[in-house]
Amino acid sequence: MRLATWNVNSIRARVVRTVEFAVRENIDVLAMQEIKCKPEQFPYEAFEEAGYHVEAHGLNQWNGVAIASREPITEVEYAFPDMPGFLKGHEGPDAPQEARALGATIDGVKVWSLYVPNGRGLDDPHFAYKLHWLEALRAYTQSTLAAQPGLPLALVGDFNIAPTDADNGDPTVVEGVTTHVSPEERAAFQSLLDAGLTDTVRPLVPTGYTYWDYKQLRFPRNEGLRIDFILGSAAFADGVVGASIHRDERKGEIPSDHVPVVVDLDLGGEDDDDRPMIF
Repeated sequence: MRLATWNVNSIRARVVRTVEFAVRENIDVLAMQEIKCKPEQFPYEAFEEAGYHVEAHGLNQWNGVAIASREPITEVEYAFPDMPGFLKGHEGPDAPQEARALGATIDGVKVWSLYVPNGRGLDDPHFAYKLHWLEALRAYTQSTLAAQPGLPLALVGDFNIAPTDADNGDPTVVEGVTTHVSPEERAAFQSLLDAGLTDTVRPLVPTGYTYWDYKQLRFPRNEGLRIDFILGSAAFADGVVGASIHRDERKGEIPSDHVPVVVDLDLGGEDDDDRPMIF
């Protein structure tokens, strides 16, 4: 399986290059974030003509997640357990959920397309929401893997966290001043790893960012952030035989401000000795 994640920043604006990328790079499963549309507005036809099944979850023109797959998509979920909601000015546990999580099983792999809340500012209610959201995700991950330790589980998407200083090349993103690099956010990211997940890309791709702001020539200056991840359980991570960050997708006409992140997965068992060597 070749699995990719991409914050497309409006699928209707970028459907052509999204589908072209999936076909050109032989992507089997593409998790998308920030689709910015309701399911009835999603451009299914372009994906279906290219041989993909699609599940989409969106509530309005903001946020939204989707999964496209060459194989059938089953066991679809639109939120993980206890996923909090958010509405500015609304306090309490009954805040409406946003379209930030879509889970599905594809060929035995449980995949979640996730768009983690941004946080907005260190003193913004959205920041507390972000940390609460991540804690619920950690609890789901830990309980799921405790019940099914052999499950190939992948949490993929835009996490809106640069977990180490090496993941931050943007001079405007500063600890103590902005989100994405605060100790609280980095601790929340680490808690996901402690719950049984592995960053499956960095060991194979030791450098590179996945996001560059549209402003201030951030991309030409390579002042980016690595905030898009493919985190996998042990059963998933053990099958990863390749990875790539597709920086060139930030170029060209109407690019997203994020680029695709891809892993190649081999869960063949008896054929493990035939996996390609990684150098």
